[in-house]
Amino acid sequence: MKNKLLEIKDLTIQYVTDEETVYAVNNISFSLEAGQAFGLVGETGAGKTTTALSILRLLPKFTGKITNGEIIFEGRDLLKLPVSEMGTVRGDQISMIFQDPMTSLNPVLSVRSQIAEVLKLHRGELKGDAQTEEIGHILERVGIPALRMNEYPHQFSGGMKQRVVIAIAIACSPKLLLADEPTTALDVTIQAQVLNIMKELRRDLNSSMILITHDLGVVASICDSVGIMYAGEIVEIGTLEDVYSPDKPHHPYTAGLFKSIPSMTEKTKRLSPINGLMPDPTELPKGCKFNPRCPNCTDKCKEGEILVASKGTHSIRCVLYKNTDL
Repeated sequence: MKNKLLEIKDLTIQYVTDEETVYAVNNISFSLEAGQAFGLVGETGAGKTTTALSILRLLPKFTGKITNGEIIFEGRDLLKLPVSEMGTVRGDQISMIFQDPMTSLNPVLSVRSQIAEVLKLHRGELKGDAQTEEIGHILERVGIPALRMNEYPHQFSGGMKQRVVIAIAIACSPKLLLADEPTTALDVTIQAQVLNIMKELRRDLNSSMILITHDLGVVASICDSVGIMYAGEIVEIGTLEDVYSPDKPHHPYTAGLFKSIPSMTEKTKRLSPINGLMPDPTELPKGCKFNPRCPNCTDKCKEGEILVASKGTHSIRCVLYKNTDL
């Protein structure tokens, strides 16, 4: 890939306690070009948020362990940066839009104060009227009148709170935005508004984005490429055309996800959900992690390492495929 902004190589993350070890992320790799939007899709517990938190090195201090891998951002391995230098990256070059705006905002600080905190850390030259003017400009970019900057989070609706969270994230025009299910807590009409704002901001700021979601429709509307994540592994990755085209081969889990979505063209009495549940992350099955739920499971799926088959931009981790089959 040309102009790589972010490259994650063989990343493995565990949560270790005295009682157990949670195998949250298992040897994942993907790259992101400058200006590109990448969707990370999977069920709750697949390891999506853990992956995003590891990029900012915000994993729990005593339990979250990155046991292997590299996170290369603009040629630097973020995992090897000193803590002080990492602090200059967070909020300035890489920002995160968290999932729940209700808990992301400080209820006792005005919106102005919360945006000003970011500006003080990374744009210290802005003071007084210049800072106030910039805060107003940032709020108006996300559709909030500048006059409301002195109000508090409880004075905003859920959708407006999420806009405030986005405003804080874009205050320093970051090169990479990590959006962790930014529309989950919102109703459908407000979701559409927030997604449109994110599209416009990405275009205006020329930022790259990693969008974490379980909604394949949201990915289709905003992303250029997508990775399907299951039990800490990326089981399929490619462009939107690679992953969404019914004419191309797919991992059985990806196929199951699409069958679970109502079709606009086919009549059916019932949806076809994926049977079973995601495995316990403390006791993952051997071989393919999806094998207990897979309708195509064979003995090969239950033993050894499952290799990745690739062709062009499309890759699938499954024994059903070889390079020539893609």
